[in-house]
Amino acid sequence: MTDPQYKAMTRFLRDIGTESVPHTDTVFLAHLIGVYNDLRDWNASTAVCRAGMFHSIYGTEMFQTFALPLEQRDEVRELIGDHAEFVAWVNCVMDRETFDQQLDASAPYSIRNRVTGEPIEMDETQFTDLCIVHLCDWLEQLPRLKKWDFRRGPYRKIAERLGGIALSSFDDVYADEPAEPAASA
Repeated sequence: MTDPQYKAMTRFLRDIGTESVPHTDTVFLAHLIGVYNDLRDWNASTAVCRAGMFHSIYGTEMFQTFALPLEQRDEVRELIGDHAEFVAWVNCVMDRETFDQQLDASAPYSIRNRVTGEPIEMDETQFTDLCIVHLCDWLEQLPRLKKWDFRRGPYRKIAERLGGIALSSFDDVYADEPAEPAASA
């Protein structure tokens, strides 16, 4: 089923210039749509797919090439919904180390906002949806980025926590990791 907001979301992303922003050997818009499509293939909820399409709209700890001003959060929230925008925003502002520390915890979860230093409290649904979006984002770009060892343990832990298609997708993407070249004698 097609999301009735899909055209409005892609138009918004085009209008703010994501088609001209480089991102992992493609453009930012293609990556955002790729994450949305992968989440849809994972049978994620509409809200999670929308969060995936906007997962790095405000910039992230690793991606600072583009960042919509936080003053536009209300506009994004109106476009994609409260839950989707919250998950996308947390993905953007979270301190990944504190996120990783919560992978073995239980609700309520607390992640440090890397911008303000304040804690962000999340319930089980919010944290699980953040895990889904965060993992899918990484798996969508990893074959182009080729940083196979970057945070591999935490990403594996997320995949195991989620199970099902998230775990099989993790295994499928990492199965394409090039083998180490044989050492010459």
